[in-house]
Amino acid sequence: MSNFAASRQRRPSTGAPISELKGPIGPAGVSRPKHKRTFTGFGAGDIKSVEASIPEPQREAWKRFQAKPFETKDDFEKEVVRHVETTLARSMFNCDETAAYAAASLAFRDRLITEWNKTQQRQTFADTKRVYYLSLEFLMGRALDNAMLNVGLKDVAKDGLGDLGFRIEDIIEQEHDAALGNGGLGRLAACFLDSLASLSYPAWGYGLRYRYGIFKQEIVDGYQVEVPDYWLDFNPWEFPRHDIAVDIQFYGNIRKYQDDTGKTVVVWEGGEIVKATAYDVPIPGFDTPATNNLRLWSSKAASGEFDFQKFNNGDYESSVADQQRAETISAVLYPNDSLDRGKELRLKQQYFWVAASLYDIVRRFKKTKRAWGEFPDQVAIQLNDTHPTLAVVELQRILIDLEGLEWDEAWNIVTKTFGYTNHTVLPEALEKWSVPLFQNLLPRHLSIIYDINQTFLQSVERKNPGDRDLLQRVSIIEESQPKMVRMAYLAIVGSHKVNGVAELHSDLIKTTIFKDFVNIFGPDKFTNVTNGITPRRWLHQANPRLSALIASKLGGLAFLKDLTLLNDLEKFADDKDFKKDWAEIKHANKVRLAKHIKTTTGVTVNPSALFDIQVKRIHEYKRQQMNIFGVIHRYLTIKAMGAEERKKLAPRVSIFGGKAAPGYWMAKTIVHLVNSVGAVVNNDKDVGDLLKVIFLEDYNVSKAEIIVPASDISEHISTAGTEASGTSNMKFVLNGGLIIGTCDGANIEITREIGAENIFLFGNLSEDVEDLRHAHTYGNRDMDADLAKVFEAIKGNMFGDANSFSALVGAVENHGDYYLVSDDFHSYITTQDMVDEAYRDQDEWVSKTIISVARMGFFTSDRCINEYAESIWNIEPLVPETEGQSGLERGEL
Repeated sequence: MSNFAASRQRRPSTGAPISELKGPIGPAGVSRPKHKRTFTGFGAGDIKSVEASIPEPQREAWKRFQAKPFETKDDFEKEVVRHVETTLARSMFNCDETAAYAAASLAFRDRLITEWNKTQQRQTFADTKRVYYLSLEFLMGRALDNAMLNVGLKDVAKDGLGDLGFRIEDIIEQEHDAALGNGGLGRLAACFLDSLASLSYPAWGYGLRYRYGIFKQEIVDGYQVEVPDYWLDFNPWEFPRHDIAVDIQFYGNIRKYQDDTGKTVVVWEGGEIVKATAYDVPIPGFDTPATNNLRLWSSKAASGEFDFQKFNNGDYESSVADQQRAETISAVLYPNDSLDRGKELRLKQQYFWVAASLYDIVRRFKKTKRAWGEFPDQVAIQLNDTHPTLAVVELQRILIDLEGLEWDEAWNIVTKTFGYTNHTVLPEALEKWSVPLFQNLLPRHLSIIYDINQTFLQSVERKNPGDRDLLQRVSIIEESQPKMVRMAYLAIVGSHKVNGVAELHSDLIKTTIFKDFVNIFGPDKFTNVTNGITPRRWLHQANPRLSALIASKLGGLAFLKDLTLLNDLEKFADDKDFKKDWAEIKHANKVRLAKHIKTTTGVTVNPSALFDIQVKRIHEYKRQQMNIFGVIHRYLTIKAMGAEERKKLAPRVSIFGGKAAPGYWMAKTIVHLVNSVGAVVNNDKDVGDLLKVIFLEDYNVSKAEIIVPASDISEHISTAGTEASGTSNMKFVLNGGLIIGTCDGANIEITREIGAENIFLFGNLSEDVEDLRHAHTYGNRDMDADLAKVFEAIKGNMFGDANSFSALVGAVENHGDYYLVSDDFHSYITTQDMVDEAYRDQDEWVSKTIISVARMGFFTSDRCINEYAESIWNIEPLVPETEGQSGLERGEL
């Protein structure tokens, strides 16, 4: 018999019944068909035939021993002990808290991954439209506590760990925050992933797996110092998918030729290849088995990690050079782009991530064997800010270069697929890349961008003949030296919907930075989806006692899935016993934060003082400088008082936190000033407990979970018209804190919901900002007298060498005060006096906080996702058949 016959296999018949026959079927030497298993699964149409090719005994054996999720304390303990002894190779005698955390996480991960598999299968079978959320940041926070709460088994874990000799609080503390984001952009993405899973929408997140995150912030002698964040030393929440590797091309050149039919074909060739490897993170929904996926890409050298020839020739450094160069792509979030090499690396990052993600999305679509025209019916892609805008160009490239579609057909598919979320009204914050950089790094994409721009400008010209100024204003290519690619404009032209993230913000982008595009495309293309937060993490997880108290009055935890149910709390705003419990929980949260402050800074603060908190990215437009100037004013006022006057003052603790970008010198100067003021104030015996100034280093999600519930007043004091939305304002109010803020971002909608009597607003309005800036430049203006005294104190070296802070003072005094600190300062300190006055009446203050929480139902990320699903993505939830509401109704979760 020939070798060919011996090795031949029968092809499985797509309609073959399951055969019970044993042994060979058919000619001798031809085996029965083998079931070929694949790592990435099958399309919906293939699954039935594949299932038919698996013999019944194999299927029965598989089902008999399928992993079953633990439900009881004993089962949980069994899983933990098994993981300690086999996965970690430890024993009862050397199982420390780190090992217990690892084992508990792996036990919950096993449980999540079975649900993850079922969710993906269910989505594949249903073959419905999916949404893909592309974000350069996902600020996830700790995963173990979130997983325990979302599946409703935290009490089981607490009792089980207790039996094994551990406190659950200590175990949770062992986890590093996932360093995948920095600010509100990344936290919004994380809240959205939680809501998408909790509402059972078929959705994937796509991001980069940063090896070191943005950086770990340390405060040394009052200065910010950046050090690597080694958060991946042990990360049980990710699954390396080494089989899913995509070759990503950079540099090279483009070649055009005519094929046999006379069609022009463009080939991108040469250059450098970097390999993208997938890592999957399961995202559990709350009170639902639905578990979605976050896929992160890591960069590796396509040639492998090691060049043996170079090593053998003694060139040891070069032997790993390719790998090191490739790995820098996914090493750090926002590499410093003040250098040209930094700019190239950032653009490399963006293309690497979107190209790998698009490859994955297109591969999944092609499995369905649908026509390309159906792509937008199956796929919605949301661009979270301009960072993923190259996805627009990459999809067009795939369709015309690789799949052979005509330009117009491809572009029609592209624009129906993408939606773009804008996060800034600041023109200088709109991303731009130089044409020479593009030409070198992504030559094919630059030529497609030019073609997109030409087609777009021709359509504008037809509607507005002769208006050259308009063409110049809306061109994707800015005619500067060098020419620049305007990424926001590319995102608008390439999307079917553009949304802002708060009502004021959405109105401003339509009347300022994108005004011309509203005239071109019409107002229907531009919409608003006010941001929201997930109450599961930002109330239930961060503030469990408050969540339990609310549940006791509302008859269970159903409010965590329908936040508008909080409305019923309002009737308890004057209930004496309820207010007492409410105030006691707030005090306990302040005691917890005071302990954290003592441990991390060595400063003792009084939990009975008013806690005044501003924690967010350090940026001039967020005006931490105004806050610290206000603190200095308070300090000078206290120093000028007599002993009797001081007794009447409400003690205050001013708490700051946040990271300044490594290349942002002014922001780092603000950090230095806060710490320098703290060093003076906290050691002044005259002042004592009346004022403390604290800077909490390395602000992140898990620290926010301690800080937010302890707030009495939080500061959201951006220059009017500069903050797109803000979401920390929502978190503070939901946890029973009040706001001092400007009429900016979501502050306006929060005021509308909770009532102007429950928020402390101050400052100029956005419509006055341009006139004030003009007056600063061309008119005469008087410096506010109180602010002038603050500057005198700084210049008099009260807080150390005045030269260290001269740029901050000079920005206000001599350089136009772009962020209107001097214009708003008097209003700010007057409103702070009102805060002091209101805080003295604790009974009324507690009522205000209860009413505010009761009226926060609008600000859930669940509402946002439903709005996106209906008005932008056109997708439906895919509710698991077994899902019920019983867990919430019983209040068990």
